[in-house]
Amino acid sequence: MKRTGIFVLLISFMACQSEKKTTDATDSATMSGTAKTIIYTYDSVKVYSKNPLSKDKNVTDTSKAVISYPVFADEHMNDFILKKVLLTADSGKNYTSYQAYATDFIKGFDDFQKTEKDSPQTWFLEIRNDVEVQKTGYFSILSRFVSYMGGAHPNTVYSYLNYNPTTHQEILLDSLLLPGTMPKLTAIAEQIFRKNEKLSSTASLKDGYFFENNTFRLNDNFTITDEGLKFLYNPYEIKAYVYGTTELLIPFSALKGIAKPNSLLSPSH
Repeated sequence: MKRTGIFVLLISFMACQSEKKTTDATDSATMSGTAKTIIYTYDSVKVYSKNPLSKDKNVTDTSKAVISYPVFADEHMNDFILKKVLLTADSGKNYTSYQAYATDFIKGFDDFQKTEKDSPQTWFLEIRNDVEVQKTGYFSILSRFVSYMGGAHPNTVYSYLNYNPTTHQEILLDSLLLPGTMPKLTAIAEQIFRKNEKLSSTASLKDGYFFENNTFRLNDNFTITDEGLKFLYNPYEIKAYVYGTTELLIPFSALKGIAKPNSLLSPSH
Protein backbone atom coordinates (compact mmCIF):
# COMPACT_ATOMS: atom_id res chain seq x y z
CA MET A 1 0.00 0.00 0.00
CA LYS A 2 1.17 3.49 -0.77
CA ARG A 3 0.78 6.18 1.82
CA THR A 4 -0.72 9.31 0.28
CA GLY A 5 -1.45 11.58 3.18
CA ILE A 6 -1.33 12.18 6.94
CA PHE A 7 -2.89 14.94 8.95
CA VAL A 8 -3.36 15.70 12.62
CA LEU A 9 -6.24 17.60 14.16
CA LEU A 10 -6.53 18.71 17.78
CA ILE A 11 -10.00 19.04 19.26
CA SER A 12 -10.35 20.37 22.82
CA PHE A 13 -9.05 17.56 25.07
CA MET A 14 -8.57 15.01 22.31
CA ALA A 15 -6.00 14.37 19.62
CA CYS A 16 -7.27 13.05 16.31
CA GLN A 17 -5.36 11.91 13.27
CA SER A 18 -6.20 10.45 9.90
CA GLU A 19 -4.05 8.37 7.61
CA LYS A 20 -4.69 7.48 3.99
CA LYS A 21 -3.27 4.56 2.05
CA THR A 22 -3.98 3.77 -1.59
CA THR A 23 -4.80 0.28 -2.82
CA ASP A 24 -5.32 -0.78 -6.43
CA ALA A 25 -7.98 -3.47 -6.35
CA THR A 26 -8.40 -5.34 -9.63
CA ASP A 27 -11.37 -7.63 -10.22
CA SER A 28 -10.12 -10.94 -11.60
CA ALA A 29 -13.38 -11.38 -13.49
CA THR A 30 -13.75 -9.77 -16.90
CA MET A 31 -16.53 -7.73 -18.42
CA SER A 32 -16.73 -7.56 -22.23
CA GLY A 33 -13.16 -8.80 -22.35
CA THR A 34 -11.86 -5.98 -20.17
CA ALA A 35 -10.78 -6.45 -16.55
CA LYS A 36 -12.80 -4.30 -14.20
CA THR A 37 -10.66 -2.24 -11.84
CA ILE A 38 -11.89 -0.55 -8.69
CA ILE A 39 -9.43 1.73 -6.92
CA TYR A 40 -9.93 2.62 -3.29
CA THR A 41 -7.93 4.07 -0.41
CA TYR A 42 -7.74 3.12 3.24
CA ASP A 43 -8.33 6.00 5.61
CA SER A 44 -8.37 6.05 9.41
CA VAL A 45 -9.56 8.16 12.31
CA LYS A 46 -7.54 8.11 15.53
CA VAL A 47 -8.64 9.85 18.72
CA TYR A 48 -6.65 9.77 21.96
CA SER A 49 -7.64 10.98 25.40
CA LYS A 50 -5.46 13.79 26.66
CA ASN A 51 -5.88 12.48 30.19
CA PRO A 52 -3.25 9.89 31.17
CA LEU A 53 -4.20 6.90 33.26
CA SER A 54 -1.97 7.97 36.12
CA LYS A 55 -0.65 11.22 37.53
CA ASP A 56 2.78 9.58 37.44
CA LYS A 57 4.58 11.20 34.48
CA ASN A 58 6.28 7.89 33.75
CA VAL A 59 2.91 6.28 33.03
CA THR A 60 1.66 7.46 29.65
CA ASP A 61 -1.10 4.92 29.01
CA THR A 62 -4.31 6.56 27.84
CA SER A 63 -7.51 5.62 26.07
CA LYS A 64 -7.77 5.56 22.29
CA ALA A 65 -10.27 5.03 19.49
CA VAL A 66 -9.00 3.90 16.07
CA ILE A 67 -11.24 3.27 13.06
CA SER A 68 -9.89 2.28 9.63
CA TYR A 69 -12.02 1.89 6.53
CA PRO A 70 -11.84 1.77 2.73
CA VAL A 71 -12.83 4.87 0.76
CA PHE A 72 -14.27 4.39 -2.72
CA ALA A 73 -14.95 6.89 -5.47
CA ASP A 74 -18.60 5.81 -5.29
CA GLU A 75 -20.28 7.52 -2.32
CA HIS A 76 -23.02 4.88 -2.27
CA MET A 77 -20.46 2.30 -1.17
CA ASN A 78 -18.97 4.64 1.42
CA ASP A 79 -22.38 5.40 2.89
CA PHE A 80 -23.26 1.71 3.06
CA ILE A 81 -20.11 0.84 5.02
CA LEU A 82 -20.45 3.85 7.31
CA LYS A 83 -24.04 3.07 8.24
CA LYS A 84 -23.27 -0.60 8.88
CA VAL A 85 -20.26 0.19 11.07
CA LEU A 86 -22.09 2.80 13.12
CA LEU A 87 -25.01 0.40 13.52
CA THR A 88 -22.62 -1.99 15.30
CA ALA A 89 -22.05 0.73 17.91
CA ASP A 90 -25.71 0.36 18.93
CA SER A 91 -25.44 3.26 21.35
CA GLY A 92 -28.78 4.86 20.57
CA LYS A 93 -27.00 7.91 19.17
CA ASN A 94 -27.25 9.04 15.56
CA TYR A 95 -23.60 9.41 14.58
CA THR A 96 -22.98 10.79 11.11
CA SER A 97 -19.25 10.09 10.77
CA TYR A 98 -16.45 7.87 12.04
CA GLN A 99 -14.89 10.96 13.60
CA ALA A 100 -18.03 11.70 15.61
CA TYR A 101 -18.21 8.14 16.90
CA ALA A 102 -14.54 7.95 17.88
CA THR A 103 -14.64 11.37 19.53
CA ASP A 104 -17.74 10.50 21.55
CA PHE A 105 -16.15 7.24 22.71
CA ILE A 106 -13.17 9.13 24.14
CA LYS A 107 -15.47 11.74 25.66
CA GLY A 108 -17.20 8.88 27.45
CA PHE A 109 -13.88 7.80 28.96
CA ASP A 110 -12.96 11.34 29.98
CA ASP A 111 -16.33 11.78 31.69
CA PHE A 112 -15.93 8.41 33.41
CA GLN A 113 -12.45 9.30 34.62
CA LYS A 114 -13.74 12.45 36.30
CA THR A 115 -15.91 10.38 38.64
CA GLU A 116 -13.71 7.24 38.82
CA LYS A 117 -10.27 8.77 39.26
CA ASP A 118 -8.87 5.66 40.91
CA SER A 119 -9.86 3.32 38.06
CA PRO A 120 -6.73 1.50 36.83
CA GLN A 121 -8.06 0.72 33.36
CA THR A 122 -7.98 2.56 30.07
CA TRP A 123 -10.63 2.15 27.38
CA PHE A 124 -10.03 1.35 23.75
CA LEU A 125 -12.02 1.09 20.54
CA GLU A 126 -10.56 -0.59 17.46
CA ILE A 127 -12.55 -1.01 14.27
CA ARG A 128 -11.03 -2.37 11.06
CA ASN A 129 -12.94 -2.64 7.81
CA ASP A 130 -11.10 -4.62 5.13
CA VAL A 131 -12.14 -5.65 1.63
CA GLU A 132 -12.15 -9.46 1.78
CA VAL A 133 -13.64 -10.47 -1.58
CA GLN A 134 -14.05 -8.55 -4.80
CA LYS A 135 -15.62 -9.82 -8.00
CA THR A 136 -18.11 -8.70 -10.60
CA GLY A 137 -21.29 -7.63 -8.81
CA TYR A 138 -19.95 -8.44 -5.36
CA PHE A 139 -17.92 -6.81 -2.61
CA SER A 140 -17.45 -8.42 0.79
CA ILE A 141 -16.00 -6.38 3.64
CA LEU A 142 -15.07 -7.81 7.03
CA SER A 143 -15.71 -5.35 9.84
CA ARG A 144 -13.78 -6.14 13.03
CA PHE A 145 -15.19 -4.31 16.05
CA VAL A 146 -13.37 -4.54 19.39
CA SER A 147 -14.12 -2.27 22.34
CA TYR A 148 -13.14 -2.31 25.99
CA MET A 149 -14.72 -0.22 28.73
CA GLY A 150 -13.70 -2.25 31.74
CA GLY A 151 -14.53 -5.77 32.77
CA ALA A 152 -13.01 -9.18 32.15
CA HIS A 153 -12.48 -8.85 28.41
CA PRO A 154 -13.30 -6.68 25.38
CA ASN A 155 -16.55 -6.75 23.45
CA THR A 156 -15.78 -8.34 20.07
CA VAL A 157 -17.96 -8.44 16.96
CA TYR A 158 -16.96 -9.56 13.45
CA SER A 159 -19.43 -8.73 10.69
CA TYR A 160 -19.42 -9.40 6.96
CA LEU A 161 -20.86 -6.62 4.82
CA ASN A 162 -22.07 -7.88 1.43
CA TYR A 163 -22.69 -5.31 -1.28
CA ASN A 164 -23.49 -5.18 -4.99
CA PRO A 165 -21.54 -2.18 -6.40
CA THR A 166 -23.56 -2.30 -9.61
CA THR A 167 -27.05 -2.09 -8.12
CA HIS A 168 -25.93 -0.35 -4.91
CA GLN A 169 -27.84 -2.83 -2.78
CA GLU A 170 -26.95 -4.96 0.19
CA ILE A 171 -26.80 -8.64 -0.71
CA LEU A 172 -29.00 -10.71 1.60
CA LEU A 173 -28.81 -14.49 1.90
CA ASP A 174 -32.44 -15.04 0.85
CA SER A 175 -31.77 -13.33 -2.48
CA LEU A 176 -29.25 -16.06 -3.36
CA LEU A 177 -31.41 -19.08 -2.45
CA LEU A 178 -34.26 -20.80 -4.22
CA PRO A 179 -37.60 -20.23 -2.43
CA GLY A 180 -38.22 -22.61 0.46
CA THR A 181 -34.68 -24.06 0.56
CA MET A 182 -33.50 -22.51 3.83
CA PRO A 183 -34.42 -25.64 5.88
CA LYS A 184 -32.38 -27.78 3.48
CA LEU A 185 -29.41 -25.40 3.74
CA THR A 186 -29.66 -25.47 7.53
CA ALA A 187 -29.70 -29.27 7.59
CA ILE A 188 -26.57 -29.46 5.42
CA ALA A 189 -24.87 -26.80 7.54
CA GLU A 190 -25.65 -28.72 10.74
CA GLN A 191 -24.02 -31.86 9.32
CA ILE A 192 -20.86 -29.88 8.57
CA PHE A 193 -21.00 -28.16 11.97
CA ARG A 194 -21.27 -31.45 13.82
CA LYS A 195 -18.38 -32.89 11.84
CA ASN A 196 -16.24 -29.85 12.61
CA GLU A 197 -17.14 -30.05 16.30
CA LYS A 198 -16.66 -33.82 16.39
CA LEU A 199 -20.26 -34.40 17.43
CA SER A 200 -22.41 -37.35 16.45
CA SER A 201 -25.64 -36.78 14.51
CA THR A 202 -27.67 -37.37 17.69
CA ALA A 203 -25.50 -35.57 20.26
CA SER A 204 -27.33 -32.84 22.17
CA LEU A 205 -26.34 -29.22 21.63
CA LYS A 206 -27.42 -28.36 25.15
CA ASP A 207 -23.98 -28.67 26.74
CA GLY A 208 -21.32 -26.26 25.54
CA TYR A 209 -23.44 -24.37 23.00
CA PHE A 210 -25.87 -21.46 23.15
CA PHE A 211 -28.30 -22.31 20.35
CA GLU A 212 -31.86 -21.27 21.18
CA ASN A 213 -33.93 -24.28 22.23
CA ASN A 214 -30.75 -26.34 21.70
CA THR A 215 -31.48 -26.37 17.99
CA PHE A 216 -28.83 -25.61 15.38
CA ARG A 217 -29.40 -22.50 13.31
CA LEU A 218 -27.59 -20.41 10.73
CA ASN A 219 -27.14 -16.70 11.26
CA ASP A 220 -27.01 -14.00 8.59
CA ASN A 221 -23.30 -13.26 9.00
CA PHE A 222 -21.87 -14.70 5.79
CA THR A 223 -19.46 -14.15 2.93
CA ILE A 224 -18.86 -15.88 -0.39
CA THR A 225 -15.35 -17.25 -0.89
CA ASP A 226 -13.72 -19.15 -3.76
CA GLU A 227 -14.65 -22.37 -1.96
CA GLY A 228 -18.27 -21.68 -1.06
CA LEU A 229 -20.64 -20.00 1.37
CA LYS A 230 -18.97 -19.19 4.70
CA PHE A 231 -20.75 -18.25 7.93
CA LEU A 232 -19.15 -16.69 11.00
CA TYR A 233 -20.41 -16.87 14.58
CA ASN A 234 -19.13 -14.31 17.06
CA PRO A 235 -17.86 -14.95 20.59
CA TYR A 236 -20.80 -15.63 22.96
CA GLU A 237 -23.12 -16.22 20.01
CA ILE A 238 -23.01 -20.01 20.13
CA LYS A 239 -20.02 -20.71 22.42
CA ALA A 240 -18.25 -19.24 25.43
CA TYR A 241 -16.04 -16.21 24.81
CA VAL A 242 -12.85 -18.21 25.31
CA TYR A 243 -13.50 -20.15 22.09
CA GLY A 244 -13.50 -17.01 19.96
CA THR A 245 -15.19 -17.01 16.56
CA THR A 246 -16.55 -20.09 14.81
CA GLU A 247 -16.49 -20.40 11.02
CA LEU A 248 -18.59 -22.77 8.96
CA LEU A 249 -17.94 -23.29 5.24
CA ILE A 250 -20.54 -24.88 2.97
CA PRO A 251 -18.89 -25.85 -0.34
CA PHE A 252 -20.53 -24.92 -3.63
CA SER A 253 -21.02 -28.63 -4.39
CA ALA A 254 -23.41 -28.88 -1.42
CA LEU A 255 -25.54 -25.98 -2.67
CA LYS A 256 -27.00 -27.74 -5.71
CA GLY A 257 -30.76 -27.43 -5.64
CA ILE A 258 -30.45 -24.68 -3.03
CA ALA A 259 -28.67 -21.79 -4.72
CA LYS A 260 -30.36 -19.85 -7.49
CA PRO A 261 -28.92 -20.68 -10.92
CA ASN A 262 -26.25 -18.27 -12.18
CA SER A 263 -26.08 -16.56 -8.80
CA LEU A 264 -23.06 -15.70 -6.69
CA LEU A 265 -23.37 -19.16 -5.14
CA SER A 266 -22.83 -20.87 -8.48
CA PRO A 267 -19.29 -22.34 -8.68
CA SER A 268 -18.83 -20.95 -12.21
CA HIS A 269 -19.84 -17.39 -11.28
